[in-house]
Amino acid sequence: MGINFNSFLKEELSVIDIQTAMVQGDITSKELTMYYLHRIAKYDQGGQKINSMLEINPEAIFIAEALDEERLTKGARGPLHGIPVVLKDNIETKDFMHTSAGVIALENYLAKQDAFLVKKLREAGAVILGKANMTELANAMSSTMWAGYSSRGGQTLNPYGDPELYVGGSSSGSAVAVASNFSVLSIGTETDASILSPAITNSVVGIKPTVGLISRQGIIPFTYSQDTAGPMARTVTDAAILLGVLTGVDQDDVATYKSERRLYKDYTPFLEATGLNGARIGVYNNASKAYYDSEEYDETLFNNAIQVLRDQGADIIEGIEIPSFHRDWKWGVPQYELKHSLNNFLVNLPSHMPVHSISELIQFNKRSKGKSLKYGQDKLELREKLSNTLRDSDYLNAKLEDLYFSQEQGIDYTLKKYELDAIIFPSYIGSTISAKAGYPSIAVPAGYMKTGRPFGITFAGTAFSEDVLIKLAFSFEQATKLRKSPKLSE
Repeated sequence: MGINFNSFLKEELSVIDIQTAMVQGDITSKELTMYYLHRIAKYDQGGQKINSMLEINPEAIFIAEALDEERLTKGARGPLHGIPVVLKDNIETKDFMHTSAGVIALENYLAKQDAFLVKKLREAGAVILGKANMTELANAMSSTMWAGYSSRGGQTLNPYGDPELYVGGSSSGSAVAVASNFSVLSIGTETDASILSPAITNSVVGIKPTVGLISRQGIIPFTYSQDTAGPMARTVTDAAILLGVLTGVDQDDVATYKSERRLYKDYTPFLEATGLNGARIGVYNNASKAYYDSEEYDETLFNNAIQVLRDQGADIIEGIEIPSFHRDWKWGVPQYELKHSLNNFLVNLPSHMPVHSISELIQFNKRSKGKSLKYGQDKLELREKLSNTLRDSDYLNAKLEDLYFSQEQGIDYTLKKYELDAIIFPSYIGSTISAKAGYPSIAVPAGYMKTGRPFGITFAGTAFSEDVLIKLAFSFEQATKLRKSPKLSE
């Protein structure tokens, strides 16, 4: 016999909808949490087996019950009180959930403390529902590994089409869990395109913030220079609410120090339906021919999006140039920094863990290759051969060039030259230059291709321009309301 759920739970819900219903007594956090666990069982682990969730928090219902009691006795802490949130599996939690980045060797790793952003979520009253699957080691394992696959979690599927439809990576599970309505909100992480890509391909909103706006502490690293966590949601409003909760200066992350006077604890004042009116937006449509010929691009949908911007009063500057966009970017920073940062993480694991270095991880994978090496580990083996000192001249030059060409000769140059508030890219083609600059981007749904594959656009700007990007993205979203729920099968 099936469970009879509150009729309020039939539709996709926003944070504001839920808070209103909780205040009125129409729904509790416990009921909401049980509803999402039911959907995970029915569609993610059953039915068409979307497979976005890697682990469920065994205490989620208890946490929800405690927050319901607190609401009755003390009132709500804020907009996230009692709201379920899913975390990417590279974000540490001090509870009964493991943190593995999808790696078999780390499947029994229990962190000693919460990541800084997890502390912020708990303080805000969020219910940590579980950990989402991801491309293993944030796509640092193999050059042939399919996005959304991990040895520990298997393959995450795109809910919008056949099993072969691209799911995006590496925050695949985080995007799919929200798109499929397995959670209200989720957290992804990005080094380059890892929030933007799955957001676009799964028709959700993803904010890749300025590096340093959200603490990197407690996240299994890829780089020092480019890593950041960010919110994923079905609406710009929900993503903005979540972003405000996550910001803050962390004494254990020096990258956050510069954000003290530039962060907001609440980004909702920038949710302006008329935000596009009078904005100057540069359209970048000079990507490689290979991109325009690929399945990633839809000319009609992109042109439709540009017309919406015009219709909403934006001043559109087409044909803008970004001097460094097509340069031959050096990849020394992610290569050298991954070796250094991941080794530092592994060496500090508890003594009972089976690996404490990249070399030991490679050997572990070879011993368990039936489980661990479906796609091999050529990326990991390449990095094992690199220097571990971060004094290599190739690395140092790449680090300096990345900043110079992505900032002074990239995003900032173009914004200044054309007097722009932001740049708009089709899909997520601007991810690399924004990532190397450490600058923010926000991905928003912009329709569906004839194949059913979701399409989206990305607004990008300079450091700490999240307020501007949220305003533009919200205005576009409200003018179009293009997102549709995927049709899941039992």
